[in-house]
Amino acid sequence: MKKLRFIGLFVVTVAFSTVASAQVGDLQNNFSVGVNAGVNLTSAQFSPTVRQNQLMGTVFGVTGRYISEKYFGMTCGIRMEVNYSQHGWKEFVEGFDDLQFQRTLNYVDIPFLAHLAFGKKFQFFIDGGPQIGFYLSDSSKISGDWDSVSGIVVEQHTLDVKHKFDYGITGGIGLELKTRKTGNFLLEGRYYYALSDFFGNEKQDYFGRSANTTISIKLTYLFDITK
Repeated sequence: MKKLRFIGLFVVTVAFSTVASAQVGDLQNNFSVGVNAGVNLTSAQFSPTVRQNQLMGTVFGVTGRYISEKYFGMTCGIRMEVNYSQHGWKEFVEGFDDLQFQRTLNYVDIPFLAHLAFGKKFQFFIDGGPQIGFYLSDSSKISGDWDSVSGIVVEQHTLDVKHKFDYGITGGIGLELKTRKTGNFLLEGRYYYALSDFFGNEKQDYFGRSANTTISIKLTYLFDITK
């Protein structure tokens, strides 16, 4: 399983790097920097399964983008971010409204994205590529007597995060408004699928799979350094 995850990440990285670096159109030299902020709707993939809802968290950071070429009506480039990002999950038990648990995992996330856009002043764009993350800390909130209900998985309530390096695949779509004087404004939705586990996943460990999955809705502001 670990080998398959590394192979998948390698293939995606090579594919997007090839697209981003290919020089087959009109060369550009547009470098932009800026900031981004938004919300994360997060959950965790567990095996054995843990019943849960999405947890809302925050994401914000800095963005750099380089447009390298324009081929017919398509703009091609690369994009990189360094973000503070909250992942995690929120649990529920049907019939027991007093039982509530949520755990928030805080990371520094760094996505490396190929950027493809269509249009001129108002653009539609697609971003995708690998993402890595570094675990910082976590916090949890719990209410109700979980021990009084049998047959519920609760190991994830107290387990320590073992694997603090997170990696996976991310991609999304969005709209960009380009202005000459005030900069560029981007609205996007993005999905992240982790290939790594944050809890131990050896034979002696309880969970064979414990991975972050996140839907992000973000606003980004970029201003041009070079055009």
